[in-house]
Amino acid sequence: MEQILLLINEMAPYLLFGFLIAGWMHAFIPRTLYSRYLAHRDFKSVVLATLFGIPLPLCSCGVIPTAMSLRREGASKGATTAFLIATPQTGVDSIIATYSLMGLPFAVIRPIAALVTALLGGLLAILADSQGAEAESTGEVEPACGCGSCHQPEPESLSFMGKLKVALHYAFVEMMQDIGKWLVIGLVVAGLITAFVPDAAFEIFKDNSLASMLLVLCIAVPMYLCATGSIPIAVALMLKGLTPGAGLVLLMAGPACNMASILVINKVLGRKALVTYLASIITGAVGFGLMIDHVLPRQWFLSNLITQDCCHEHPGWFTVGSTLLLMLLLANALLRHFIGHPTTKTTTDSEDMKQTFIINGMNCNHCRTAAEKAILSVAGVTAASVDLATKMAVVEGTAPSEAICQAVEEVGFTCTKA
Repeated sequence: MEQILLLINEMAPYLLFGFLIAGWMHAFIPRTLYSRYLAHRDFKSVVLATLFGIPLPLCSCGVIPTAMSLRREGASKGATTAFLIATPQTGVDSIIATYSLMGLPFAVIRPIAALVTALLGGLLAILADSQGAEAESTGEVEPACGCGSCHQPEPESLSFMGKLKVALHYAFVEMMQDIGKWLVIGLVVAGLITAFVPDAAFEIFKDNSLASMLLVLCIAVPMYLCATGSIPIAVALMLKGLTPGAGLVLLMAGPACNMASILVINKVLGRKALVTYLASIITGAVGFGLMIDHVLPRQWFLSNLITQDCCHEHPGWFTVGSTLLLMLLLANALLRHFIGHPTTKTTTDSEDMKQTFIINGMNCNHCRTAAEKAILSVAGVTAASVDLATKMAVVEGTAPSEAICQAVEEVGFTCTKA
């Protein structure tokens, strides 16, 4: 418990600042900016998709519908693949949190590794998709569903105070709902590893880079880890003897690879794109991990780790206040998760037919928003409400159920009529 509180105290101020920056990006950077420059079938779009994706605060599941929306708008497989690789590995919030627990070297090399692996994956996807490469397009493509990058409605018409309100709500309500659960899980897992896993358990992996990385890959690839929640787990494993390179592998492969992403990419982009996606992430993670362990000074990556013995001083009022605020926001997010989401209406016609659907594959508010907007884009739909907790969608209007399910499946989810 003491280790968990120590981690929270160290991360809280940085997390709150990172969430605030993420909210500012959401409210003040037009969503159309992303689709405008990514809807091209060339390597330039791969570079732009990577640069857009690195600071974007999307979690591992939230990036899927966003990427599928870009794909529907005309982005090449290369740009989509690069976006899928770069975005979940980093984010402005996770970069700042990485600095808080692991120090500047990890905070610098993490986005660099994401940049290189995304460019590699996007380039390989372009080369593999020869048909797409021949069909290059330099013109802009209009959005198929009118939802931009599957975020909330564009706040361009709002005043500065209106945009600020949107930024704060996104940062401290929506992002807390999306990341909070996984952050708590990461902290608890890190505390359990620290408290109950004996140091001798990882003796065979101590100073063995390749064995440490293979162990981490076996853990990280199938399971779900968000970019921020993976940080305390990486710290705990490194304190138990795994190498810094293995810690970086967890930070890269954990958020970018999980079964949900693997299944959706295979379905929407195809098996070749999936192989390219996994090979780029694993190769890049192991390559950068080996560079940390055998080329760069290891002390860079060990001297800044937070340990139980490093900080016996009582935290200051700012740290305590940040920790209390973070806990309150997490509690609010949990409460909102169980309350559910109100209906989104475009008209009020009491005679509209109501249909209920089960939507699987949603794990965060980005997923819920993407599914809801996909439904609202169907001709004949007058109102839609998607509940993240129950996976239920209530749709009003005269649209056929087949068209509704098709729209939902096009953004990466499965849909069945209840």
